[in-house]
Amino acid sequence: MLVLHTWTTPNGKKVPILMEELGLAYELHFVDIAKGEQFDPSFLAISPNNKIPALVDHGAEGGPLSIFESGAILEYLADKHGGAFLAPSGHARWKTLEWLYWQVGSLGPMLGQLGFFAVRSTDKAPLAIERFTEEAGRLLGVLDRRLCETRYLAGDDYTIADIACYPWMVGATTLMKDVLAEALAGKDGIVRWMADLAARPAVQRGMAIKPPAIG
Repeated sequence: MLVLHTWTTPNGKKVPILMEELGLAYELHFVDIAKGEQFDPSFLAISPNNKIPALVDHGAEGGPLSIFESGAILEYLADKHGGAFLAPSGHARWKTLEWLYWQVGSLGPMLGQLGFFAVRSTDKAPLAIERFTEEAGRLLGVLDRRLCETRYLAGDDYTIADIACYPWMVGATTLMKDVLAEALAGKDGIVRWMADLAARPAVQRGMAIKPPAIG
């Protein structure tokens, strides 16, 4: 049994998308980060960094295995299931991983900071908003150039790199659309790629996760 501890954030939706793509049976445990549930000792035991998502694979070889960090979970599940959405070796694998790590190290953190300072915070900090808007714009340019060259981030095939980036780009084009309006203008590669992913049933199901009490 796979048990995923997650929430309805961009990072929290990556793994459900992959699980749906793989057709896996899994159980969702929602960790309400607005209520501080990520600091509960029981969650700390499986996620030492107090962040979602965290996966517990009760069927792992050698006994139950807990994994935190969304990128690591995506890589683990893809490898465990025959290299689906991640080539087992060669150029295709490394292209996927470089864009996966780009999302984890650049796109996610910058959009996350921008979302906090420009949207969620009631105390606006102009210098921070300017800094993160500028860097987010640069990263959107990187993403668009790539997607004007290739169908998907790693090349011709849809991979976990696309899965990792998509929920963040949904946030960029909805919650942050006003602050990023100039940076998003004319990004035809991004528009085409987002439409392709949005049409996938597994992506739709993964993006729709929510605890029963919400909505």
